[in-house]
Amino acid sequence: MVDHIGTLVILGAGGDLTRRLLLPGLGQLLGSSRGYDLRLIGVGFDPMTETEWHSRVVESFAAGGVSSTRATTVAKNSIYVQADVTSPADLTRILAAAVGTPALYFALPPHVTIAAIAALEKVGLPKGTVLGLEKPFGTDLRSAQALNRQLAKLVPEKHIHRVDHFLGKSTVLNLLGLRFANRIFEQVWSAEHIERVDIVFDETLGLEGRAGYYDKAGALVDMIQSHLLLVMALATMEPPSSLDPDDLRGSMAQVLRATHAWKRDAISAGRRARYSAGTIDGRKLPAYVKEAGVHPELDTETLAEVIVGIENWRWAGVPFRLRSGKAIAEKRQQIVVTFKDVPHRPYGFTGKPGPAKLTMSLTPDSIKLDLNINGEGDPFSLDRVSLDVEFAQGELGPYGEVLHGILSDDTTLSVRADAVEECWRIVAPILAAWRKSTVPIDSYRAGSAGPTAWH
Repeated sequence: MVDHIGTLVILGAGGDLTRRLLLPGLGQLLGSSRGYDLRLIGVGFDPMTETEWHSRVVESFAAGGVSSTRATTVAKNSIYVQADVTSPADLTRILAAAVGTPALYFALPPHVTIAAIAALEKVGLPKGTVLGLEKPFGTDLRSAQALNRQLAKLVPEKHIHRVDHFLGKSTVLNLLGLRFANRIFEQVWSAEHIERVDIVFDETLGLEGRAGYYDKAGALVDMIQSHLLLVMALATMEPPSSLDPDDLRGSMAQVLRATHAWKRDAISAGRRARYSAGTIDGRKLPAYVKEAGVHPELDTETLAEVIVGIENWRWAGVPFRLRSGKAIAEKRQQIVVTFKDVPHRPYGFTGKPGPAKLTMSLTPDSIKLDLNINGEGDPFSLDRVSLDVEFAQGELGPYGEVLHGILSDDTTLSVRADAVEECWRIVAPILAAWRKSTVPIDSYRAGSAGPTAWH
């Protein structure tokens, strides 16, 4: 681990990811108690004047909602380098402009990232160089394994940050405190007391111009293979002895190794659909196959639902439903733990509200516990009551947390090589079944809750 990174180099600085997420997150970090002075270098294939680059940085920093003297100074002193990141000569030129230990952030399409990493093998990296990579990490298990081998030739695993911004979400991090700092929950956190777990990330947004990436990925790869499996791992792992990166990530990898398609049946464990034309919040959306840049013959799904099982002592027999969809009527981003009902309800009680549920909302950050109590009026009538709490907003947003991890070379919130490979292994048989059209692709109207048959 290095004390501090001297230079943050963003490869792909002209892209939407940098403007919309990375730079606002960096602005938050610079204005926080954890910020410090550093050099910022933006690298892109297209030309950009110094004035244009500075304006982009300043506007994006402001979008992060935090203003500071430090952020103003970093923006003023930052530079933009037009370069081909797959060229060893250009990479050498970029590294020569760095001050102190550099961190290279690959805000690039997957195929460009792979080519850039191959080119870096021909470049002498400064000691302590840190690499930050956006998901997806490879396009399947084999390519992920090859990418990990290639990365290991450049720098040690402890300097590789595979970024999944979901691990920077305050609600996801609060899972750790909820489970391991409260005896009441960990005692019932097992198949003995839990009926099922649903991890859902439905959004009202449609394709939003992302056909270049999304049409080759789909909901299963874009969301479930990466984000939701990792959230599940945090929610189900065995208690680590500490929050040290090795302990925490080791526990996550262990539970992922035990995860398989439900009953190991790749065909029945998953289902898929894509949206047809519809309306959401007054916005008219075309059918997915009519969106610009989409290739209908790819049969890309915009809604995926997969059920997996964790084959270990704690979780055997509990179904975990992972679902993510676009153009859905209601934005629903949550983890729902449904507990088993009581084995016997004393005769004389009326009403059946159902078993207790714990809901952890990812957006907004909140926790709700649904319990059964005596209802109003008749004391023998059971009713449902909800205990709600909203979390105070964290000092940093997800990308601020991610960048803090990279700039301090703390891999706690990054994804380890073996976890990446396990996530691909879990979805591989399901993807194979879908690509052979063994599982049909259903349809749902944009602005609906999904296919009617799924309800």
